[in-house]
Amino acid sequence: MTVSEWLKATWTRQHQRDGFLLGLAVGIFGITFGVLSISAGLAEWQAVAMSLFMFTGASQFAAVGVIDAGGNPVSALGTALLLAARNGAYALSVGKIMPPGKGRKLLAAQLVIDESSAMAQAQPTLREAQEAFWTTGLSVFVFWNLGTLIGVLVGGIIGDPMVWGLDAAFPAAFFALLLPHLNKREKRRSAFIGAAIAMVAIPVLPSGLPVVLAGFGAVVGARARTKRQGQN
Repeated sequence: MTVSEWLKATWTRQHQRDGFLLGLAVGIFGITFGVLSISAGLAEWQAVAMSLFMFTGASQFAAVGVIDAGGNPVSALGTALLLAARNGAYALSVGKIMPPGKGRKLLAAQLVIDESSAMAQAQPTLREAQEAFWTTGLSVFVFWNLGTLIGVLVGGIIGDPMVWGLDAAFPAAFFALLLPHLNKREKRRSAFIGAAIAMVAIPVLPSGLPVVLAGFGAVVGARARTKRQGQN
């Protein structure tokens, strides 16, 4: 399939259009990462390599933040790995849509991120979930890396990315992904518990750990759902 054929097919279905546009939006935030990486003292190739091989925005920003604050590479790596642990949970939730074959599974594993997982889980059928996963994952990967490259090249021109409000792009996109999942009471309860855990943990725990602990909100919601189904 050529690039033009892929783009034409992408725009024929709503969830694919949404995934493509989400990737485009995240790419804007990739510019922020590129700029911050250069201001933190990373070489251009290091920032580009992080986006290519690590490819998890929150972990990348956390690592750069530690380095910018004077932390050593080991601390930066530990923080990044802690935040990336959530992707393991995502992999369990989207395991049913993974393609057959080790090669394709390895490619799909690289695309298991917040956006692709959320888009896949929001679809009503297996086929649509697979389409949403691949479209979103590939779009985010391409535009995130393109944004990183632009950021490292024009970092000195843009200056502080926070002045431009680019730091708000990722939280806004994630909140938009969260909304469709709050259509049931147990899911709203899970989100509330997770948010409460994070709010309490952020002032007292190292960066990254509050996000992992907030995942227990989903555990509470899952147990409540299982209990209700058992009663029925």
